[in-house]
Amino acid sequence: MKQEDYIITSSGVKMPKMIYGTAWKKERTTALVESALRCGFWGIDTACQPKHYSEALVGEGLLNMQHEGVKREDIFIQTKFTPVSGQDPKKIPYDPQAPLEEQVRKSFAVSKQNLYTDYIDSLVLHSPYTVFGDLMKVWHTMESFVQKNEVGQLGISNCYSLEVLQDLYTHSEIKPAILQNRFHAKTEYDKEIRQWCDTHQVIYQSFWTLTANPEILLSETLDALSIKYDKSPAQIWFAFLRENHIVPLVGTSSAQHMLEDLRSLDLHLLADDLKQIHTLL
Repeated sequence: MKQEDYIITSSGVKMPKMIYGTAWKKERTTALVESALRCGFWGIDTACQPKHYSEALVGEGLLNMQHEGVKREDIFIQTKFTPVSGQDPKKIPYDPQAPLEEQVRKSFAVSKQNLYTDYIDSLVLHSPYTVFGDLMKVWHTMESFVQKNEVGQLGISNCYSLEVLQDLYTHSEIKPAILQNRFHAKTEYDKEIRQWCDTHQVIYQSFWTLTANPEILLSETLDALSIKYDKSPAQIWFAFLRENHIVPLVGTSSAQHMLEDLRSLDLHLLADDLKQIHTLL
């Protein structure tokens, strides 16, 4: 990736404008992480959540690629602490009866072991707690990792309440640098939340960016722009998102699609074309 393919977040972390997501990859995880890095992805997203992620296999892929000359410091690694409510009861990577602070510390220790690293670029709370006091207990524990220089930045995921996000921002010492949400019509594409994020320098990461938006990818608008730019509808969509300060997670298992998705970083749409796509949201 070129220098312009990165963002410096509010926490001073160098983050790629496109990140490879490893959810639901199961036994293919190691091979797909290696493929993504070979194709040119320099950001990997995972979670300490065996229900949907194989974090240890992500670590194996990262370790294998180090033998091919890929340096740890060149890779942006993002993982998550997942509350008990989001875990498989039979595969929780920490003691669910332990205090929340201890749950976070144990999960983080497991992540570092799984990923063969003492430093995580981005640690994300996988979903907010219903009780705000619990949310802040977890967040303050995550803050301690940043203070010990074990984590570069903090973020939150699956947070669709602007009020919760605002309260977290107000009461935290280390502010969230990213928000990672599903990006689709059912939440009105988080328009109000994204506007707030832009104002407060919180980078919005999107997941289910393609699979949740088939009506846009198959629209006449994207079809016409695809012909105009000689690019796929997915590439047009990714270019549009980048112009709107959105960092997409890409989860394709196809090396060809990985390469095509990354090439969208070189695509710049005209202002009128951006306006046309805006009408679809």
